[in-house]
Amino acid sequence: MAKKLWGGRFQKDTDKTVEDFTESISFDCRLIAHDIMGSSAHAAMLGKCGIIELDEAQKIIRGLDSILKDYQAGKIEFDTSAEDVHMNVEKLLFERIGEPAKKLHTARSRNDQVATDVKLYLRESIDTIKTLLAQLQETVIEQAEANAKVILPGYTHLQHAQPVLLGHHLMAWFWMLDRDRERFADCRKRLNVLPLGAGALAGTTFPIDRQFVADALEFEAVSENSMDSVADRDWASEYLSACAILMTHLSRFSEEFILWNSSEFGFVDLDDSVTTGSSIMPQKKNPDVAELVRGKSARVIGDLMSILTLQKGLPLAYNRDLQEDKERLFDAADTAQMSVRAFTLMLSTATFNAEKMYKAAGEAFSTATDLADALVRQGVSFRTAHEQVGSLVGYCVEVGKELADLTLDEIKQFSPKAPDDVAAILTVEASVAARKATGGTALSEVKRQIRKARKILAKA
Repeated sequence: MAKKLWGGRFQKDTDKTVEDFTESISFDCRLIAHDIMGSSAHAAMLGKCGIIELDEAQKIIRGLDSILKDYQAGKIEFDTSAEDVHMNVEKLLFERIGEPAKKLHTARSRNDQVATDVKLYLRESIDTIKTLLAQLQETVIEQAEANAKVILPGYTHLQHAQPVLLGHHLMAWFWMLDRDRERFADCRKRLNVLPLGAGALAGTTFPIDRQFVADALEFEAVSENSMDSVADRDWASEYLSACAILMTHLSRFSEEFILWNSSEFGFVDLDDSVTTGSSIMPQKKNPDVAELVRGKSARVIGDLMSILTLQKGLPLAYNRDLQEDKERLFDAADTAQMSVRAFTLMLSTATFNAEKMYKAAGEAFSTATDLADALVRQGVSFRTAHEQVGSLVGYCVEVGKELADLTLDEIKQFSPKAPDDVAAILTVEASVAARKATGGTALSEVKRQIRKARKILAKA
């Protein structure tokens, strides 16, 4: 069995069962580019500080670069007996450049090395998801603009509440997604602190230049406490939290599309390219993208719960338990990115049934609040107006009418102070147009939202 790089004090080989149980190369191999990036900066620093010879540092950097190129060309085979990506890279480096490779690990530990690699990976993942979110937000704006004047029922408790513009409804999702994007950006700030140089937990005795490494790797700062640097993964928890909140938003958005796509609603038609059929029912056209996004939200929420639980009982400093963070992080990153891509495609190709939405908007007494507001403007207290309109709705249920079908005399039986032009107030168009307060559903406000949203994305 191959000798471990850390095997000096051991008299026996690692049992194969333990080797298989403890290896992480099967999943952390995807960190190879980040590991080589961090190792190259570390080697350059060692050479600059005179801790190793400059020519040795240069040999190490060239060797690392050749390993990365060969990996990208599919020429690298990893050794599970070398445990993880970090030890595999070091082993491959020794095979290529000999003795100088053994000096690379001077003034560092796998503990600070791992934390650095994962931060580099998450930083890149955050940049990717922010770009994808901006693309989804742009798609939301485009659909909101194209359907700005379409009226549909707004819901509370999944019951008809008040009419709203579809543009307004869609823009609600824009602002949620914008907060998601901001959460990732905030997470990046706290994550972008260099752990390398912390050593195993107590720092190093060598005269290293941590700021040099931070500058080379574009970290905004170096960590202040060596134990904190290697022991905590709150920045990973924060990343997973941002992913989980994003996926919760996408899941809710998907749920609406699933409902709207049903024959009972008929509000939206999803393109053939983002739907599938049934193996037994030839008429079916299923909203699989929306359903899978809704389903995949559960696994990302689970990833967050896993990493929080993983850390809750760990004493300082590093513990091998933290090896379990990577699969959760990789899964959440992959799932969130795929979900945003698929959702963007589904939304961009969706078509909305304005006629069905408009018809539904006028049902179930959706303008009742407008009538109550009109009575308040006539001097009636809101609670009294609320009671009068509620009684009027009860009457409508009995006689099978909508509010807009009532005569003025019928309305005045319940609300004597109802204005003579009340019929004009009870249309869905009037209801929507009247809500001009900032953030309301009036067309002017929807257009203002869209203008502001475009300015935000222009700076993203």
